Amino acid sequence: MVSMNRAVLRVAAVVEAETVTGPAKNLIEFATTARRPELDLPVVELSVVTFVRCADSNQPLQNRNSFLRALDAAGILAHVVRERFRFDPASLRGLLAAVQHYAPDVIQTHSVKSHFLARLAGLNKRFPWIGFHHGYTATDLKMQLYNQLDRWSLPGARRIVTVCKPFATQMIARGVEPDKIKVFHNSVRLPSPTGSEDIGELRRSFRLGENDSVVLAVGRFSKEKGHADLIAAIAEMRRVSQRSFKVVLVGDGPERTNLEQQIRALGLQDFFIFAGQVSTVSPFYTLASVMALPSHSEGSPNVVLEAMAHGIPVVATKVGGVPEILDNGETGLLVPPRDAVAMARGIETLLSDRLLAGRLAMQARARVEQFTPEAYRKAMLRLYLEVLAETSRERFR
Repeated sequence: MVSMNRAVLRVAAVVEAETVTGPAKNLIEFATTARRPELDLPVVELSVVTFVRCADSNQPLQNRNSFLRALDAAGILAHVVRERFRFDPASLRGLLAAVQHYAPDVIQTHSVKSHFLARLAGLNKRFPWIGFHHGYTATDLKMQLYNQLDRWSLPGARRIVTVCKPFATQMIARGVEPDKIKVFHNSVRLPSPTGSEDIGELRRSFRLGENDSVVLAVGRFSKEKGHADLIAAIAEMRRVSQRSFKVVLVGDGPERTNLEQQIRALGLQDFFIFAGQVSTVSPFYTLASVMALPSHSEGSPNVVLEAMAHGIPVVATKVGGVPEILDNGETGLLVPPRDAVAMARGIETLLSDRLLAGRLAMQARARVEQFTPEAYRKAMLRLYLEVLAETSRERFR
């Protein structure tokens, strides 16, 4: 057990990820920020335990796992638990071996399987355990049943960290005591300016006209992200406006074929650009006139925070934690989900009223300074020390 005066705090984070998802990106940012010495703050040495489904023990995992590559690039120690299927008994043995090797002061878990294995292994009885709830996105019956495991797992954690108030309500419905729940929004680092040459090259590569405005949407192509609603909104805009603009979609996913078919059916091929999955989104924010988020569900969306940090006006659906980040008419525009007409009006308003767009963007950039990695680090350190002190008191009773 770490003492309150000790300078280094060891944390083992159990994560399921093959790509650098939003939660994975935030974890890497936190680990990088928290390991830097700073006056009066403990240094956090965060190590990752992650699961990889791979029968061939000789296969180089980094070749197909961008999360592992990102951890390596950030200098974060990773312990890989190889498994053959979702609940391979080897997963439990591998998790226990990793924890024994790291001897952490605190354990945190980041997904349904990680929560379940941590409680099944009895880690909540040996370590202060913090569970992170990032939201549920899968909508098929199999995944809905799978997510129900949290009803048994998460009440055993000492604290639950989630990213917005609606998710906190969701956790209470799953049996977590309200006093155990902490709401910490995701963080974002204020960007460095992108060079004009880079922006020019990007415009040329996508054959953007000199007068073309750019509506940007960033996210995985899955149903809950609402890209189909955005396409319908653009069809509505074309019906009432002759404005010159393009929509740049950054990302990829299972809905891509359906989205391409919808665009062709509506005759909108000239208005949409599929940029694909990119290693850095920053240049695209600099390129954008407006950021659109048409999601049906969200927690604390990184893309909104990133757009705000880049000074890009945002129109987003009023779902999840989005209203906790954006104030309608003050730092962005909020519209109802699944409402293509309202989304079209929001985008058209920001493209046509540049004074309004500039004011919203300026106020959003000021607000986003509340969500810096440094602020997140301090909040997490307070939580770590809180659970450590609580555990220490219980052991001396």
